[in-house]
This record gives sequence, C-alpha cells and structure tokens, in this order.
Amino acid sequence: MSVLIVIPARYESSRYPGKPLVELTGATGLSKSLIQRSWDAARAVKGVDRVVVATDDSRISEAASAFGADVVMTSSECENGTERCAEAFDNLGGEFDIVVNLQGDAPLTPAWFVEDLVQGLRSDPMAEVATPVLRCDGRALNGFLNDRKAGRVGGTTAVFTKDRYALYFSKEVVPFTSQTFADGSKTPVFHHVGVYAYRPSALGAYPRWKAGPLEQLEGLEQLRFMEHGRQVLCVEVDSKGRQFWELNNPEDVPRIEAMMVEMGTA
Repeated sequence: MSVLIVIPARYESSRYPGKPLVELTGATGLSKSLIQRSWDAARAVKGVDRVVVATDDSRISEAASAFGADVVMTSSECENGTERCAEAFDNLGGEFDIVVNLQGDAPLTPAWFVEDLVQGLRSDPMAEVATPVLRCDGRALNGFLNDRKAGRVGGTTAVFTKDRYALYFSKEVVPFTSQTFADGSKTPVFHHVGVYAYRPSALGAYPRWKAGPLEQLEGLEQLRFMEHGRQVLCVEVDSKGRQFWELNNPEDVPRIEAMMVEMGTA
C-alpha cells in the first residue's frame, strides 16, 4: 500500500503567527526552522513513497524549497491540516493508498510513531482514520496540568474503548484523576500525538462535512470524523525513553530545545 506524508503548514496562527519558520536550536548548537525539523522527521520514516509540504504561504514555500522540500501549494481557505492534506492529495492525483498528516508543529515525532500508525491502519479494516497515543508519565502529565493552571492550551489527551477506538479527544486533561504521580511513573492519561493516517475515502469526505459543535468547542479537527460516525483508531506507541512535545505556544520553544539537548538531537 503506497504511503504519502503531507506536512501541512500555515503562517497565520491565532496562538503563534509565523510558527513554521521559528528557529529551534539542537544539542550541537545547530539552528533549523520548525518546518525543516518536521521535514527531517518525515524523511526518517521508513516505507514512505513521497513526502510533501502543503502550504498556502509563499514565505513557507520559499523556506521549504530552500532546504530541498517538495512543496504543494494549497488554498488559503483550508480550515485545518486535514483539509489541507485532502487538497494536497487531490492535487497530486489521489494515487496513494494511505495519507499521513504529520503536522508541522511536532518536530520531536519519532519515525516509529508514524510507522506503527500506518501498520495499525493497515491491520484494521474497520478503521478509517488512525492516530497515535502515548501514555503519559508523571512528567508529561504535570506539564499538561501546569499549562492548564497557567491558562495555556498545551497538548491534547485521548480516551478510547478497549478495542482502541476513540471515545473523545480534549484539550483538557481527561480522564480526571486526583492522584499525583512522580516524574517517571505511569499514569492513566494518554497524550494524543498530532499525527493522522487516513484512508482516501475518509479524507475525501472530510472537507464536505461541516464542523460540528465538538470540533468548534475544542478546536480539534479529528472530532469531525467522530461527529460523522467514522471510526478513529488510537494506536498506542512507545516513547522508548524519548520525550515528546508539540510546539503550540511561544513558551514551548525553550521546552522543546531543552528536550533536544537532553536527547542529543542535532
């Protein structure tokens, strides 16, 4: 089954305008833009037939082309990354069996997250969309809780059935727990990793649906699939000791840079 990875990137962002071009410094002192680090993460995934950056902004297109990325221009009317992926897929002729949305704000995404995600979708004919979830340790959970106390929107959490089909995604910390956890201990909370694998039928239908109340309230694009009765498979991935965080706010830059130094990421 052929696989396309699309990295949707937009310049305008209510929380962090210009985010794809923000520079991140790694362990060796090398500075690269967020979009370039996302491109590097996508290129490290095995079993992929093509990787493209999808954007509507000439500044991102020029920056991406400068480091050798394959760029597909899309409409400024795309409401989210999934709609941008759908348009990019159509522009490329729709000839791939699985489309992966590797959002351009997650440069720490390990290659095996995406590889496990694609395998999960291949193995479950009932699932139309798949997305990774990562069990939080105490350090990650406390980071979520501290963000919420400070009024910041941090990562997204997920709850799912015993068969791993999503029940809900939220920017709040769900499920609620009154327990406290040490940094290295396991918790009952799962961090939703902002990567998606779609079957073309589901991806093609998505732009035709109106955003429902849950998507509008949470600002989470994957809820549109659930509000239209589509099965979203949650694939649990193993961090293998690596830290993972998305760049959602300016305050996340030093946090991600510290993680890159800790992991020795250039």
